[in-house]
Amino acid sequence: MKKFTNARIYRQHDQVSEILVENGAIKEIGKDLSKADEEIDLKGRLVVPPYVDAHLHLDYVYTGRTTGATNTSGTLFEGIARWHDVKKTQTFEDARTRALKGIREEVSRGVQFIRTHIDVDDPKLTGLKAMLEIREQLKDNVTIQIVAFPQEGMYAYKGGDAMVEEALKMGADCVGAIPHFEWAREIGEKSIHRTVELAVKHDKLIDVHCDETDDVMSRFVQLLNALAMAEGIGTRTTASHTCSFGSADNAYAFRMMGLFQQSGLNFISLPTENAYLQGRQDSYPKRRGLTRVKELWEGGVNVCFGQDSINDPWYPAGNGNLMNILDNGIHLAQTMSFGELDRCLDLITYNGAKTLNVEDQYGIEAGKPANFLVLDADSPFEAVRQRADVLASIRNGEYLFKRPEPRYEVELDVFRKTR
Repeated sequence: MKKFTNARIYRQHDQVSEILVENGAIKEIGKDLSKADEEIDLKGRLVVPPYVDAHLHLDYVYTGRTTGATNTSGTLFEGIARWHDVKKTQTFEDARTRALKGIREEVSRGVQFIRTHIDVDDPKLTGLKAMLEIREQLKDNVTIQIVAFPQEGMYAYKGGDAMVEEALKMGADCVGAIPHFEWAREIGEKSIHRTVELAVKHDKLIDVHCDETDDVMSRFVQLLNALAMAEGIGTRTTASHTCSFGSADNAYAFRMMGLFQQSGLNFISLPTENAYLQGRQDSYPKRRGLTRVKELWEGGVNVCFGQDSINDPWYPAGNGNLMNILDNGIHLAQTMSFGELDRCLDLITYNGAKTLNVEDQYGIEAGKPANFLVLDADSPFEAVRQRADVLASIRNGEYLFKRPEPRYEVELDVFRKTR
């Protein structure tokens, strides 16, 4: 048995508590708990559930500098064109090596849950095969969900819908789609119908790249929400990006907000990626490219943030640091009142877990797996303000990693000198 003492637990209370861990699970939380074989003093630091990266492309990572991958326009659509050429040269070992490197970067920054979109518009399904192997290999250290994602379209890519279904049969967890990339609105709608049909048939979750465009007439989220609501699977369905919803008129947007509340649809916003990709045809004013994060959050609709890309044809930066994603997101969405700052860690923790439908194994509660992070801060506000580092990541009661406490070789003495 192991006991973590002097912990300030996010969303529970301001006082320090103890966390008693036995056989990889949280046995009890409180004060003056039973003695343990090992006691670890957390010195009043903030303890939060593991970070959840709800949207990442692990088959694309580190291809940004690959020959032919340069995206000169910086647009989504050129990125897809560049990837079309890059993936032809991808081998199983290449895909596996890069994905493992990406996962290592994320886990080293506190991520323990990842949903990755894997391109299945590939007759060999190279990336998918590599990721299925990795998911099993690393399941004790990181929970990975795989989206069968037709990057070049279910129908714009010949046989794309059949490849999605094959990926689901092989073990992918979610059905993906990209309706705004199909060749006509009607075909995009057809892909949404097919997505919901496949999810119901194979009992899978849904995560659609939805309306990732500045075109205000791209409204596939309306159809996705309606079909999910009709099937009663709104809470198992996610709309990623929905950039056009951030540019839509209020009459449409607020009617949809009410329907989102009814359905329980989940939303994922990708702050750094879409701020970089969107608004490319704008002069000024130039759009931020985000969906209506603030309104969704305030309206009780589940919304979270994700990394999306790490050095690929769409986005040259990225390193799996969700505190950086959060920082950018709350600035762009203007969600930085003191109240919002106290609870915005939800956007990279609890809200992401809800999106992934893993709430039964997530959270700092008795009976749940002992998965949590220790941050270099004593409150949620300070953690966000300081972009606090992760000092330790605990999985099933054991350390995934532990960093030494920050210290100075030479102490700052400027104030002493000015006396």
